[in-house]
Amino acid sequence: MLDSEVFDRDALFARLRRRPDVEAPNLTAVDAADRLILDEAAAALSAARPGTLAVIGDHYGALTLGAAATHGSTGIRVHQDPLTGELALAANAATVALADRYRSCALGEELLAGATVVLMQLPRSLGELTEVAEAIARHADPSVVVYAGGRNKHISTAMNDVLGRSFSDVRATLGRQKSRVLIASGPVEVAQQTYPVTDHLPEIGLDVVSYGAAFAGPKLDIGTRYLLDFLPRVNPGARAAVDLGCGTGILAVSLARLLPEVSVIATDQSAAAVASAAATARANGLGGRVRTLRDDAMSTLATDSQDVVLCNPPFHVGAAVHTGGASKMFTEAGRVLRPGGELWTVYNSHLGYRGRLQRLVGPTDVVGRNPKFTVTRSVA
Repeated sequence: MLDSEVFDRDALFARLRRRPDVEAPNLTAVDAADRLILDEAAAALSAARPGTLAVIGDHYGALTLGAAATHGSTGIRVHQDPLTGELALAANAATVALADRYRSCALGEELLAGATVVLMQLPRSLGELTEVAEAIARHADPSVVVYAGGRNKHISTAMNDVLGRSFSDVRATLGRQKSRVLIASGPVEVAQQTYPVTDHLPEIGLDVVSYGAAFAGPKLDIGTRYLLDFLPRVNPGARAAVDLGCGTGILAVSLARLLPEVSVIATDQSAAAVASAAATARANGLGGRVRTLRDDAMSTLATDSQDVVLCNPPFHVGAAVHTGGASKMFTEAGRVLRPGGELWTVYNSHLGYRGRLQRLVGPTDVVGRNPKFTVTRSVA
C-alpha cells in the first residue's frame, strides 16, 4: 500500500526521481506521454486481472507505479532496456512502498505470456519497436491491447507501419500536451523474428550482430569508425581493457583481435547492447576474451583495475541533448584506470570535452581530429 503521504497520481508523480540517471532542471522523471498512456488505458487497467499487465520502456517508473497506485495493479511485469531505468524504478517503488507490485523481466515470454494489457513508451528506434512489437504478438494473449505513447516530435508514421506488421488494428488517439498514443490490437504472429540481425562489415572484417535496441544496429557508427583508426596506438602491453558504452561490441572485438593477450569487458547499460556485443564476440571467435557486463558506467568494476578504457560517449540523455552522461563515464574511467592507464575517447568536436577529460581523468592530448570528430588520449 502507499504510505499516508501519497493520495493521488499527481502526488505520486511528484515523488518520482530519475536517479541514478542524470538529474537536471530540464530533465524530468514523468512526462505528458506517461500521463496520456495511463489515461487512455484506464478502463483496460481497471478490468485487467492480476498478473496480466506488462510495461515496456518505462523511463523511471511512472507507468508501472501509476498503474499500481491508481488501479491497484499487481503482478506487473516490466522490461526496461536501460539499467538506469530499472534502478530508478526500484528506487522510486521503494520510496512509495510499491516494490511488491512488479518484477523486472527480459523481453520475451517471461514478460509477455498471458498479458492482456501492455503499456509502453515508444522507443525512438524503429528497430527496437519492431523487436518489441514482434515479441508482444508472439507471446501475449490474443486479446492483448497495446497502449504505446510518446511525444509528438518523436512519433512518425513509420511507427504505425511497424506496429501494423504485428497487429491487425492500429489507431492513434487525439493528441494532448504534445503527446499521442498509438493503440494496437489483434496480434499477428510473424513467421520469423527480425532480430537479432547479422551483417558482415568488410571495411573492418567483422560480423556484427545486433538486437533491435542496440545503437546504430549492425552498422558501423562513424565515430566508432574514426576511433578504430587509433587502436594500433593503444598500449600494446595492456592486459585488461573496457569498451565503455559498447553498443554492438565493435571496439571490444577489434581491440581483442589486435592485442592477443588482452581481456576486454564490453559494458553498457542497455540490455540489447550487451546481448549484441556478446553475440558479436562469439560470431568473430572472440567470445572467450570479450566478457559482457550490463552496468551503469562501470560502477561495479574495481578501482585501479584496468589498463585501457575505450569510449564513444553519448551526448543525449533519453531524447534530451545533455552531456551529463559523458561526464559520468569520464569520472568512472578515471576511477577504474590504473595509474598510467589510458582512456581513448572519440566525440563530436563541438562538445570540447578535453578540459573535462583533463579534470576527471588526467593529462589529455588530442591525437586526431577530422571535420566532425575529435579523438583524445587521457592518462590516469
